[in-house]
This record gives sequence, C-alpha cells and structure tokens, in this order.
Amino acid sequence: MSAPESEPSAGPVEDLPAVAPQLRALRRRASLTLEAAARAAGLSPAHLSRLETGQRQPSLPLLLALARVYGTTVSELLGESVAAPDAVVRAAAMEPTRAGGWTYWQAGAPGRGMQALRVHVPHGSQGDIVRVHPGEEWLYVLKGRLRLRLGDTAHLLAPGDSAHFDSLTPHRIAAEDHDGVDLLFVHTLLQSPTAALCLGPHTGDTS
Repeated sequence: MSAPESEPSAGPVEDLPAVAPQLRALRRRASLTLEAAARAAGLSPAHLSRLETGQRQPSLPLLLALARVYGTTVSELLGESVAAPDAVVRAAAMEPTRAGGWTYWQAGAPGRGMQALRVHVPHGSQGDIVRVHPGEEWLYVLKGRLRLRLGDTAHLLAPGDSAHFDSLTPHRIAAEDHDGVDLLFVHTLLQSPTAALCLGPHTGDTS
C-alpha cells in the first residue's frame, strides 16, 4: 500500500538498521532512478532519499509500496535472508516485525507473485493515508473491526469478513476498536524491470 510524502516518521532509525542500504541497492537493481521510484511509491524524491540514507524510517504500508515497486518482498527490504521458496510456512518460523506501529508476520514463502502477511494494525495508525497503486489486495479480518474505505464508500468489516479489490481504487484502512485489528493480508507484487515501464518513464541515471 503506497503512502504519500506527508506520512510521519515511524520511530528511531535504529529499529530497522538494514532498511536504508537495502532500499538503494534494490532500487538500483530495478534500474529505477530516485525520481521514478519515488513517483511510483507516491513519495517525493527528497523523502525517498531520506529513507535511503537512514534519516527517516518507513512504516509498514510504505515498505509494502516499495516492495511492489521493486518487485520484491518486505523481508528482502528489511535485509532478512531469503530462503528457497517452500510450500509450507510453520508458525514457529513467523517472527514478528514492527514498522510504523504495525506488527506483521510473513505468512507465505518469498519469491512468489503474491505476498501473504498476518498483520496487526493498532488503533489510530495510518487511518488518514489514502493509497493508490497497481495490483490487487485481499484481506480477511481475524479479530477486531476494520474500517475500510474504497473510493467514496466506507465499509465496516467484522471478524470473518473479507475484501478483494483493485489497488488502483483509492483505499485506506483503520482499526475501529481501541485494541486494534488483526488481518490476513495478501497483495500482488510488481515484477521489475517491467514495473518501471508500467509506473512511468525513467532515464539511465540510477544515482
């Protein structure tokens, strides 16, 4: 889910020390300029530059957006070792990661065309950020209630409810209850370098 430039800093950079060097390396691997990558993720080049130099820490929605743009996973953005794809993910292997107040657990194997996550969204976190990006999203409410806005329509989802939508529809999510909401979340990943063609022109400069 891509996030605009106005997103607040999520906390101290040392919480995610591997993010900054990984962001620049993965952008260059995707043959994207700073300007093209920032535009695709809904950021300004200055904001993305601050993320790449460790001056700002990305939230989970921003990590998801950048993962789509670079055709990779949040795990790789965080510098985590990526094992060969496996059909089964054991509960004991799902280590929690926190970003921007959100907590998520990888619920699927890396290196696939989709990324599956189990996510906890705290109350009041990221609820004012509207996201628009290529791809599809599917979510399923496990616990709590989710406020989902798709375009001009607001939906209140209870446990057992799900939503499947085109990510080009402006959307935002927020936890309705003070205890937050737990979700299963699946989104499609864009594959580089095709992503650069779909998301806007780029020059040969990969600085």
